[in-house]
Amino acid sequence: MDDARRLWTLYEPLHAVSYFTVEARTAADAAGLRGFWMAYVAQRSAPLGAVGPEVAYAAFHGFHRLRLERALPDAWDLADPDRCLTARAAGAGAALHRLLGEEVAHRPEIAEAAELAGAAADAADVEGRVLGAANQALPRPDEPVRALWQAATTLREHRGDGHVAVLVTRGIGPVAAHRLKAAAGELNGWTTRQARRFDEEEWAAGAAELRERGWLDDADRLTDAGRIGHEEIEAATDRLAARPWTALGRERTDRLAQLLAPLVDAVVAAHAFPPGNPIGLVRS
Repeated sequence: MDDARRLWTLYEPLHAVSYFTVEARTAADAAGLRGFWMAYVAQRSAPLGAVGPEVAYAAFHGFHRLRLERALPDAWDLADPDRCLTARAAGAGAALHRLLGEEVAHRPEIAEAAELAGAAADAADVEGRVLGAANQALPRPDEPVRALWQAATTLREHRGDGHVAVLVTRGIGPVAAHRLKAAAGELNGWTTRQARRFDEEEWAAGAAELRERGWLDDADRLTDAGRIGHEEIEAATDRLAARPWTALGRERTDRLAQLLAPLVDAVVAAHAFPPGNPIGLVRS
């Protein structure tokens, strides 16, 4: 496993606490946001400013427009972007303090991990990557746990932007991309369709698109060509996510991985994100 993939499996679960934990939901509710999906869309969009659903649709790639239109622009009347940013940092920070335990959260190793992850995030190449750039531009929190979460968030959005670029280059739309990952066993198709708000006809059309490529068979299983295509997409995504780790260097990248591994184990052991979750996080 190369560095980009290896580190993604470590920082993505730390970022994910901002969606599913009780602390994250409580902070979003206190900010005035209504429901899981409004909180998700508004807080993820907030680094871009008070954008409309069209911009979020373009940046997120993997959602039906209706999912985003139900959240934006109404969310900005309830909580402006600055309020959303404050809420998401507070919720994620509180969640990680609980999941890791206060004794761990105040160890010097957390500050070291935050510094290394922050250096990697600062080195990310953000040309053409709007979510990565917007998160990279945010000030780094002083508190180490929040600083670590912010760096993880910047790195995952940088990687996500690159993944979207690969999909767009290959002409793979949002539904087809989900169908490909579902066929590869990387997400729950039913949960994803419901969460991203695609109807059955649109979901079927995504599979038909892949069958036309020869990537799915009639039972919606990956063909040999589909497996190769999927592997090529993931490899290209890894290559586009490599700059932070090249800049950090071998020794510091390995040290960060060593520091993050027990933190991720604690988050996963505490079931901080549910199986079959709607962001497709499959690490277990």
